[in-house]
Amino acid sequence: MIIKDNDPYTSASFSLTHRVRRQIWNIICLLLFKPSPRPLHAWRAALLRIFGAKIGKGAHIYPGTKIWAPWNLVVDDYVGIADGVTIYNMDIIRIGAYSVISQGAHLCGGSHDYNSQNFQLYAKPITLGEHVWICAEAFVSLGVNIPDGVVVGARSLVTKSILEPWTVYAGHPAKQIGQRTRSES
Repeated sequence: MIIKDNDPYTSASFSLTHRVRRQIWNIICLLLFKPSPRPLHAWRAALLRIFGAKIGKGAHIYPGTKIWAPWNLVVDDYVGIADGVTIYNMDIIRIGAYSVISQGAHLCGGSHDYNSQNFQLYAKPITLGEHVWICAEAFVSLGVNIPDGVVVGARSLVTKSILEPWTVYAGHPAKQIGQRTRSES
């Protein structure tokens, strides 16, 4: 998907096919996704599926969500993604069942290599387990895996994978601040 060793100052970082596909998605998003009434979750899920997203049943993706490439999005059952969320999915982003991504959160799957002469663009996947809550305005960086049951506090910065499930993380960078009690109800 990303063109390697190009000169980003004079040429595109993505193939023409990829850029056209993204532009078509942007038009559909502007005309049909964003203006859709908030309760029409099934409508937005259908639009995302048309563009290659894998969306589970009961997913609530709100119209103010910004999704860069639907074909790189996997959302399991009963996931909630709030208005103002940015899903910059240059690589696959997977969100496990019963997870919540709160308003203003940013899942960032792409960056630039600051040591390369041309600031080479690169991408890595992000994986969120089941029952994960990414709180308001938190930032999750590329290549991060978050296991089941983890809560990432508001405005936290997650740059490394979290290893322990059912924990609470917060801060810059995010550090473990608590343990969750796993409810069976």
